[in-house]
Amino acid sequence: MSMKTVHVAVYDTLADWEVGAATAHIANGNWHREPGIFEVATVGLTTDAITTMGRLRVTPDLAVADLEPADSAMLILPGADQWMGEDLIAFAYKAKEFVDAGVPVAAICGATFGLARTGLLDNRTHTSNAAELLVYSEYSGAAHYVDAPAVTDRDVITADGMSPFEFAREIFARLDLYEPRILEAWYQLYARKDPAGYAVLAEYEGSHAA
Repeated sequence: MSMKTVHVAVYDTLADWEVGAATAHIANGNWHREPGIFEVATVGLTTDAITTMGRLRVTPDLAVADLEPADSAMLILPGADQWMGEDLIAFAYKAKEFVDAGVPVAAICGATFGLARTGLLDNRTHTSNAAELLVYSEYSGAAHYVDAPAVTDRDVITADGMSPFEFAREIFARLDLYEPRILEAWYQLYARKDPAGYAVLAEYEGSHAA
């Protein structure tokens, strides 16, 4: 059983809350359809430590120039203050390389602006913090914008920065991380705060205990 690596981009001013739900539940293995096959690795512009918006220091596992789509199950791009400038353009181009190779990309908040700049949203249904934000990218996909928390269209996941659980749900679905009813129970518990979701997860965990 080969390991599948989900790569998470990390850079200064990364918005911690936007990807925490996704990365934690990919890495911990709980309720997974195939436990033990997914891992999370971080990728930076370089391997120098970065500081998130929440003042956490993270040392990337590798640099973006060394990341190959063939070695990855998905690239996740969090939002950050830097996305509106040129500082993170290398990640935007890496995302295009991933999608061209058939490997999915998930972008939230300002990272959707990077995808728009490289043409990835020109012909895909997508979302972001606001339609007006993406207009500044000068992309041609405005007609495909939808006002939704998170959207998946042909290997590209987009979300607004206020919807980390919806973003995570789309990521989990694309990775086939959970059985459908377990994915719904996960969302029911964590996003809706409905304890009925916990009952489903606990029953599943009990029935699959070694």
